[in-house]
Amino acid sequence: MITLAGTTFAAIGTTATLVVTRADRLAEAEDLLRGQLAELDLACSRFRSDSEISLLHTRAGSAVTVSPLLADALAVALRAGRLTDGLVDPTIGRAVRDLGYDRDFDSVVAAPPGPDRPTRPAPGWWRVLFDHPARRVVLPRGVMLDLGATAKAFASDRAARDLSRTLDCGVLVSLGGDISVAGETPPGGWRVGIGDDHRIAAEHPDVSIAINSGGLATSSTTCRTWRRGDRRVHHIVDPRTGDVPNAVWRTVTVAAGNCVDANTASTAAIVLGEDAPDWLAARGLPARLVGVSGTVLPLSAWPADELAGVA
Repeated sequence: MITLAGTTFAAIGTTATLVVTRADRLAEAEDLLRGQLAELDLACSRFRSDSEISLLHTRAGSAVTVSPLLADALAVALRAGRLTDGLVDPTIGRAVRDLGYDRDFDSVVAAPPGPDRPTRPAPGWWRVLFDHPARRVVLPRGVMLDLGATAKAFASDRAARDLSRTLDCGVLVSLGGDISVAGETPPGGWRVGIGDDHRIAAEHPDVSIAINSGGLATSSTTCRTWRRGDRRVHHIVDPRTGDVPNAVWRTVTVAAGNCVDANTASTAAIVLGEDAPDWLAARGLPARLVGVSGTVLPLSAWPADELAGVA
């Protein structure tokens, strides 16, 4: 019998939400999720001097064998670069740092505004030499990685899949609004609240939908913002310029077969601006775009009756 139970906690600089279809397995599920997120942080955080990715930066220009976890996370990030022709690119690390996002977000917001510096394009995902099966990476000198555009979605997919298999139950994992589900589905599907701010969307959603499988991701320019000089910037960077994209969409939500693909598309849509609807429609991805004025544009199979849900 399905008995939903869930918990929410802070992790990897965001909010983690976990829901399972067997209440008696929640405690074990939470322990497993916390363990996976701790592993991810140690592998991928650019804010930790002891993280694997930080150590990789110190060995730029040399071939380095990385852990299976970082290899998988890097493979996902480079795939996103390839599939989007560089609209989502892990080599934006220096651009993000130059915009002021050079430490944990709470510390960025608390600090006085720094000067607004000239921006420069990302070097390009294709410059990273990577042999996934051998887990060998050559990071060119001067290239700084930031896996923030894909790492949370990767972690959501990985956790939902692994926890469902281990605990033999349905699992929903949400990391900062990057949602993945696996295993058995509750009657009527997994009910998900969507809004500009993932921290309040569950209790005060702009809309609610149901998903039965795969992933759902929301990219927003309204919450992770800070001041740089005389202007307000946010965490989504256009790799083509190294700057924040033109303000067209304040929030984009996409459903896909997994959370990584959904998040890759929602991030690319923010970067694309006015070209996003055609780009998403060409890929047949159900999406909901909210303009800076609040106008809502549903695309593809996004339900006209949003309570009806998407597959």
